[in-house]
Amino acid sequence: MTNEQHATAPIMDSQMTFREAIAGSKAPTEVVRDLCLLDVRYYSFDGMLHQGQLVVHKDVRVDVVEIFQLIERLKFPVNKVVPIVSYGWSDNASMADNNTSAFNYRTVAGTKRLSRHACGLAVDINPFRNPVVHNGGRISPRGAVYRPCDPGVLTPDHPVVEEFLKRGWQWGANFKSMKDYHHFDKTMAR
Repeated sequence: MTNEQHATAPIMDSQMTFREAIAGSKAPTEVVRDLCLLDVRYYSFDGMLHQGQLVVHKDVRVDVVEIFQLIERLKFPVNKVVPIVSYGWSDNASMADNNTSAFNYRTVAGTKRLSRHACGLAVDINPFRNPVVHNGGRISPRGAVYRPCDPGVLTPDHPVVEEFLKRGWQWGANFKSMKDYHHFDKTMAR
């Protein structure tokens, strides 16, 4: 390996197979067959180039790949990107670890309605730095604080947010019942 190749070789945060990335999911076959595993690169908070993985719906593959190319170009710091299977399918554990994730066959917290994550049509970015702020003031994950000027934090005028919105995604910070700063989702035409 040359010095140039070594300098650009990313630190591997996740190197799963598709089967490993969905192992133990309760998702039905019709959901799983529409999913794909993406390798994405990003700069983490250590200033180094990393590579992780997201499981997403195949119809948003291009959007997610291109948005992560923007994230890499901007050197917008992302803590890590590891399929949520590594957290025993616990959204709370993944968020508390500031893990960026996508597919997780689960309901919307506090409801019986399936989340957009359940079909790979949602992405959460740096959830500890971009927490959920409920109208009553409760913040999730516990201990998180939303500081718009901090590295890795998403704001309305941030190029990453603008790129998601330009592509027809919804940003959770625009929800009425809460501000879900880490969440982006897309509704697909049927």
